[in-house]
Amino acid sequence: MRILIVEDEPTLQLQLAQSAREAGYAVDVASNGLDAHFQGDTESYDAVVLDLGLPQMDGITVLRKWRAAGCTMPVLILTARDGWHEKVSGIDAGADDYLTKPFHMEELLARLRGLIRRAGGHASSELVCGPLTMDMRNSRAIVDGQALTLTSHEYRLLAYLMHHRDEVVSRSELVEHIYAQDYDRDSNTVEVFIARLRKKLPPGLIATVRGLGYRLSTSV
Repeated sequence: MRILIVEDEPTLQLQLAQSAREAGYAVDVASNGLDAHFQGDTESYDAVVLDLGLPQMDGITVLRKWRAAGCTMPVLILTARDGWHEKVSGIDAGADDYLTKPFHMEELLARLRGLIRRAGGHASSELVCGPLTMDMRNSRAIVDGQALTLTSHEYRLLAYLMHHRDEVVSRSELVEHIYAQDYDRDSNTVEVFIARLRKKLPPGLIATVRGLGYRLSTSV
């Protein structure tokens, strides 16, 4: 799963990005509204953390431009403690949730998980597909009670398939959602990760749909 963090304060941006990466996300960052608008308009994200007090273009304007352009990714806005009017403006502009500074990183990550989960139509932080369970809160994949050992890219790929289980997902879509923007993206490595995952998962769980991509099937 891939997220965009938009925060102009360098220390907080670094903390947010590090915590999100440790939680298993591919992370892009932006430090001003112009860059944020461009990245959200041209890249694929599963969620965005958006500070409202940004240089060059404020967060509310960025959000309104995204929504006007048809960008539907979930957006969590960050507001000042006394900025109740910002919360209202953010929700009206199309935000899905808000968090008031200062905040605990665990709460931000929990809200992110909730946004991504609801966007995929899932009610629980535990996603189940046949014998496979993914505990999104603790970044674990479990088969028949045994935790799997996964690399960061294997985890992101499997998490994306789990959020879209029973759907056909193309290689290009997987590339867009498991790599950060500055990563050397190679669609051929998706096949390598799929092959590795198949060795760790029950047979037939990940199906190849010829010419289209892959599907995680709940019928196995």
